[in-house]
Amino acid sequence: MDLDTVRTFVAAAEAGRFQEAAAELAVTQQAVSKRIAALERDLGVPLFTRTPRGAELTIDGQAFLPHARELLRVAERASASVRAGRRPLRVDVIASRGAATGLMRGFHRAYPEIDLDVVMLFEIETAVAAIRSGAIDASFRAVAAPGRPFPDDIAASRVLDEPLQLLTGPAHALAGAKSVTVAQLAGHRIWMPGIVPGTEWAAYYDDLIAEFGLTIEATGPNFGSDALLDTIADTPSLATFMGGHTRLVWPAGHGLRRIPVTDPTPVYPHSLLWRRDNPHPALATLRAHLAAAAPGHDAVGTWAPDWVIPR
Repeated sequence: MDLDTVRTFVAAAEAGRFQEAAAELAVTQQAVSKRIAALERDLGVPLFTRTPRGAELTIDGQAFLPHARELLRVAERASASVRAGRRPLRVDVIASRGAATGLMRGFHRAYPEIDLDVVMLFEIETAVAAIRSGAIDASFRAVAAPGRPFPDDIAASRVLDEPLQLLTGPAHALAGAKSVTVAQLAGHRIWMPGIVPGTEWAAYYDDLIAEFGLTIEATGPNFGSDALLDTIADTPSLATFMGGHTRLVWPAGHGLRRIPVTDPTPVYPHSLLWRRDNPHPALATLRAHLAAAAPGHDAVGTWAPDWVIPR
């Protein structure tokens, strides 16, 4: 059903005269008559009775009028939902406990008036496709894996270098250390069952292994963070890496230790990805907020692969 004909019908019904409806709609009286006639043909019933005084609604016209008004209200709400700044900003944070979620919580605290939709997409290809299609406005991704450049219509900005920490149980040989150097980790078993081949974090840890001669095991099923923490707490020979901004909670009896890694500190470089022509005004606000809040990148004493997104 054509909304212009519905809008014309409502204007004519409220004015009581086609001439006044034409003036309100800034069209000719002939255009109003043609639109009303087209609507009557679509509905198969007469909507007006023409009288010397103007146009009066028929019984069918009276029945149709409230529905016609509702159609116009629904159309207006639908249009308003996608006007710039009216729909929520939709951002992918990959996982609920990671650094990206913390960044978005900080943004929400700074700009509580901006509506947000937070989603969690696992694969970078899925996230990039969603950005390009408009399904999401932005995504936090750690690195640009070598040999997989972003499409030309995707922009990226490095927003956070997250230091890695060593997580051990209370009986681990390094549990009592205030900090550990990367060299001290050589020979220790670091268990990370969440590393999936082909992902950007798998590429990151492959380079970390190659650079420092570490032993990182990704064997066994990934039962999630709770199972990982249980195993680390109970197994003196295993440790794992955890981002310094990752928020995890474990039972007090686990006695887990988070230990800074130094000389150098491996950092996981998070970047924000978005489509270059995305007009959502809240996206510009998010980018400015992250740029202002982010500390410097490539700091002295840190390490990241040389193929990550530059600052």
